[in-house]
Amino acid sequence: MFNLSYGRLVFFLLLNPPLSLQPVNFEFLEKKYTDDPRLFQLVDRLSFAQKQRIYLKNLQGSVSQFVAASVFNHPTQEQMNHLFIVNDAEEAAYFHNSLESITKELNLFYFPSSFKHPKNFRLLNSSHVMLRTEALTKFSMPTGQRVGAIVTYPDALFEKVVLPKKLQGNMLLIKTNDTLAVDDMMCFLVDLGFSRTDFVYQPGQFALRGGILDIYSFGNEKPYRIELFGNDVDSIRIFDPETQLSERRLSYVSIIPNVETQFESGEKVSLFDFLPENTIVWVKDFDVVKERLLTMEEDLEQFLKIPIAAKDKYHDEEDKLEKHDLNAADFINTSTVEEQIQHRHIVEFGYKKHFSSTDGSNWEVAYQTKHQPAFNRQFELLIKDLKSWQTKGFDAFIFAENPKQLERLHSIFSDLKADIQFTPIPISIHEGFIDEDLKLICYTDHEIFQRYHKYKVK
Repeated sequence: MFNLSYGRLVFFLLLNPPLSLQPVNFEFLEKKYTDDPRLFQLVDRLSFAQKQRIYLKNLQGSVSQFVAASVFNHPTQEQMNHLFIVNDAEEAAYFHNSLESITKELNLFYFPSSFKHPKNFRLLNSSHVMLRTEALTKFSMPTGQRVGAIVTYPDALFEKVVLPKKLQGNMLLIKTNDTLAVDDMMCFLVDLGFSRTDFVYQPGQFALRGGILDIYSFGNEKPYRIELFGNDVDSIRIFDPETQLSERRLSYVSIIPNVETQFESGEKVSLFDFLPENTIVWVKDFDVVKERLLTMEEDLEQFLKIPIAAKDKYHDEEDKLEKHDLNAADFINTSTVEEQIQHRHIVEFGYKKHFSSTDGSNWEVAYQTKHQPAFNRQFELLIKDLKSWQTKGFDAFIFAENPKQLERLHSIFSDLKADIQFTPIPISIHEGFIDEDLKLICYTDHEIFQRYHKYKVK
């Protein structure tokens, strides 16, 4: 039997509410942003035919992800896709994680650079290629409906991508009960850039053992296991390459090649040319993006001058399996990126506005937000801070991926006999903030306890 005080019981129920009440805590917070009059103005402008130049000023902490989530989920925007461009790979991963936590959507894609090392344009990171391929595959389908959102950064934008029609034409579709010419199919897989191995452990490999054909497509996080009865496809499953255990059955799969190596330069375009017309571009700090793109151009120019033998000299055999021959036509220059962004609605949310227009399509709105203060694990300071905001009528929310951290905070407040009222939110966002317009405090446990917050990438 539980022996809980009334306060602990209330807190336990907040963290573990009945199923019918579970979303209520977070929905209250979401509603603050969806009911904000500035949001109505924002989504209204994004519905205009004329391309808008919008600047959301002073979005600190993870406020930008809450505003973006409110736009993404707004009924008037349900047909729109979104491209979020932030300053670097780490920031993109954190932005993606926070946006995914807030929206609970599955159609948000992290879009990284293909390369293992920033200045080496010859060695590919197969995991990153898989993530790029997954996003491109989803956005290449001619559905006419929303696909979702991509979160990326300058290094990834610098690379061109394969044309949508070309990508669709090089997919291999396998269905349950299909009859396969196995030898011909394996030849086709080799033509698509796959290599045959004893066991598959990374994208771009396939293995045939008796009546079992394993294929690790570049378009899926885990490989497929195709069980054959003679030449007929008896079943298709996803399996874990480490444990070799099957996870779930599928009725069909699309096998997708390495989009970074299997196509000629003339078959590639910029990401902006690839994405549907109904894509809104969000840019954090274009001046930072521009500077990074110019640096990438210089690095590429220097790299292309190095003989191939010298490029391979210091890499081991495993690296050499992932060599990527390229030329300058595989990349997009900075001026073209800047020009192509301006063909879309633009929402800037960084420290400085870059894009503007003379035709009346500019709109700027200022937010009164602040970063979460640093408390250095001094809980008396935290208590004093929370009390000062609560006397001003602010609602307090504390986020933690692990609910035990929220229970720990409640215990600390109880031990210090502090009457602090806060709503625990058992999800993860990267940066806490104070929103003075909406009278909200959203703090994160990892910043309170000074712990490193690790992002997650598939």
